[in-house]
Amino acid sequence: HQDAWTRQRTTKHQQTSCFACCVLSMAASESPAAGRALCVLKHLATSANLTAEGGAQEQPSISSQPAAASAPAVPRDVCVYAAVRTPIGKARRGAFKNTPPDDLLATVLKEAVARGGIKADAVQDIGVGNVLLENGAAVARMGQLLADIPYTVPIYAINRQCSSGLQACMNVAASIRNGWIDFGLGAGVESMSKKGMGGPPEINPKVFENDAARKCLTPMGITSENVAAKYGVSRQDQDQMALESHQKAARARSAGVFGAEIVPTLAVQKDEDGNDMEPKLVTEDDGIRPKTNLAGLGKLRPAFQKGGSTTAGNSSQVSDGAAAVLLGAREAGDAQGLKPLASLCSYAVVGVPPDVMGIGPAFAIPEAVKQAGLSLNDIGLFEINEAFASQAVYCVRELGIPMEKVNVNGGAIALGHPLGCTGARQIATLVHEMRRRGTSFGVVSMCIGTGMGAAAVFKLET
Repeated sequence: HQDAWTRQRTTKHQQTSCFACCVLSMAASESPAAGRALCVLKHLATSANLTAEGGAQEQPSISSQPAAASAPAVPRDVCVYAAVRTPIGKARRGAFKNTPPDDLLATVLKEAVARGGIKADAVQDIGVGNVLLENGAAVARMGQLLADIPYTVPIYAINRQCSSGLQACMNVAASIRNGWIDFGLGAGVESMSKKGMGGPPEINPKVFENDAARKCLTPMGITSENVAAKYGVSRQDQDQMALESHQKAARARSAGVFGAEIVPTLAVQKDEDGNDMEPKLVTEDDGIRPKTNLAGLGKLRPAFQKGGSTTAGNSSQVSDGAAAVLLGAREAGDAQGLKPLASLCSYAVVGVPPDVMGIGPAFAIPEAVKQAGLSLNDIGLFEINEAFASQAVYCVRELGIPMEKVNVNGGAIALGHPLGCTGARQIATLVHEMRRRGTSFGVVSMCIGTGMGAAAVFKLET
């Protein structure tokens, strides 16, 4: 198809060039200006590897990319061949407070390719989730090149707020399923040390005249308070989820569970004067607090609203980190003798009221599970982002999910929530835990600022 399109385009270029040259040739004898235009036209035609008479010349290719697959008659199976993440650091005071985000991204991109067992130039597209960086697309490109993935591989950044890392993976998966590419990387990165959260710099005055649009400006902490108040999630319920998140994460870390997903990552070190020091190799998340208890959580003051129930202890931590997932078509992986970790069954995004955005997973999960032809009872593990305990508690209750299936190695309250990274991080955590337990199906889900929810269903590959 590509060759036919190229021939058609070349023929049209030749015809246009020849016609223009004929017209200018007739005019050139009477007009010096027309003569100069004829000279320029011939020069342009030659530089485009076409003669003024229409003869095509051979044009060398500078791309080392493999040709994209032809569009399949039916959608192709999309498999996960590698899923990794950096440790997660506390923003502004943790392990990666001085580490550039492109360094974090480069680490996981390079490791995903290596673990997946393909050559870097076999990757045909890369999507990177990022929320806060003003130059996220440039950071992504530089991270790719630092990872020794050649410039011939295209890359882009995507922002769907807290689902950005998952959306990046799903975009790549869609390209694979449709036969546009065979292998791609979905990733996410965030440095909340380098760029913290904030509202839009300029707001259209019309927004304040439209109730639905105005609710998009509701601060995230207030959306948590809204969910707690509207759906009866108590302070005790929220603190209990926070406690369990830390306890589960602490047990997982102590047992070495995270070793399958974490890539030891070099962290930039600086002295008190800002001078560079010897980098430090970081191997563990630094937000987990094994000694957390209900008494301590109960002493924390409401963080967003007087008399409220959302605190720093039962909310996700602001964090730094990166994650990457190597995705590929099953037949392409089989041809190279690759063994997949899991396969993608379905993906869904839904909209919910912006001022209670945290309820998104309660609507996205059933839709994704339905698309997969499954029931909630078929799902053995759920990775539901703990943006706030209030919304996570509500979603679990609303769907009737047993807590022993939810965030079995802790969630964002303990591990942290580097916004653009989280979705890809959850995939890494989920698929490795599915393999450890032999769990057939698992779900990744999260709420999304301004009122959405996303969910994806994965199947264990054995």
